[in-house]
Parts: sequence; structure tokens; C-alpha cells
Amino acid sequence: MSAAKSPVVVDITMSLDGYVTAPGADLAHGLGVDGQVLHTWVMEGNDADHAVLEESYAQTGAVIQGRRLFDFIDGPNGWNEEMGYGAKPHGETVPPIFVVTHQAPAKTRLGDRFHFVTDGLASAVQQAQEVADGKDVVVMGGGAICGSVLAEGLADTVRLHVAPIVLGGGTPLFRDEAPRVGLELVNAISTPAAQHLTYKVVKD
Repeated sequence: MSAAKSPVVVDITMSLDGYVTAPGADLAHGLGVDGQVLHTWVMEGNDADHAVLEESYAQTGAVIQGRRLFDFIDGPNGWNEEMGYGAKPHGETVPPIFVVTHQAPAKTRLGDRFHFVTDGLASAVQQAQEVADGKDVVVMGGGAICGSVLAEGLADTVRLHVAPIVLGGGTPLFRDEAPRVGLELVNAISTPAAQHLTYKVVKD
């Protein structure tokens, strides 16, 4: 019997007004100017916040991200060799990361942990599912690719970490032209630093 197909989980932090970065996001400011406040729950959260992180790490079999996010991660102000997936310390199991891009870079600073997919989102999802071994395929950002995975009907679950701040601008998760998507709330965890909301994507 073959293993169950890995679910595709859009997992991202956003402000109360729907932005995944503050204004001014660039290679020097990956979360925008003073946008680190979005991830207070990651860096300074309580035990419940940490449990959300640990469960996500344990369930992740592969990761998908966009090229803009990769360029920040691989840039001079991004991840370093002491960092694994996200904020996990070096030495932890690092899941394979699939980067959706039009063209793979000639070289990367962080070695061979990234795989570049040049033939679209559906291909990235398929490749990630093939290696995830039944665990989650986590779409971690940025906002554009998370929105596209949801809009194209590729997501099974949406996990939002809503920070208690109104940014008033930045990179939106949901764009005006996005199609309607039905969601069913399956879990909610409330902490002072974030509302952790998990939704099942309702499919016809």
C-alpha cells in the first residue's frame, strides 16, 4: 500500500490587517522596516507559541518557497550555517526546500539544501510531495506564493499566525483579484503574541 499523499500546508505569519511584511521589504529588511514585530511569537513567545513551532517542525517533510524569499534567506542578512529550517539550530534535520523561480541562480551561499523548480507551482508541489514521505509540504512564503498556492487550489490547509498589530501597509497575503476560497476552522490557539489559526481548505 502506497503512503498517503503529503498534505500541502500554507503556513505564514501576518498582521491583523493582512500583511506578511511591513513596508520597505528588501534584501536588507526581509520583513520590512521594523517588521520583526510580526515574529515576536517566534522569538519571544510563551510555551504555547513554542509548542506550535515544534509541532510544525515535527510534521514538516518538505518546504516550498518563492524566489524573493530565497534571495533574502541566501543573502548577507539571511540564514547562516548555524541555522537549519527556520529558527531550528544547525544539526537538526533540515527538510528539502523547493524554490519556485524562473531561473536557478548560478550559485548559492547556503549550499545544496535548496532545489530550484522552474516549471511552476504544481511541479514544485509534486516534487515536494514525492520526498515528504507523507509529512506536510509547508509553503512558508513569501506572501505572493502562499496566495498563489491557495488560489490555484493546491493547498489542503492554511495555518495563519496573526500578530496583534496593524501595519497599515506592506506585502499583502491576499490580493484583490484572489478567487474565493472556502475555509473550515479546525484549530485555534490564542497567546498574547499571536492567534494561531488552522483552517481546512474546503474543496468541491
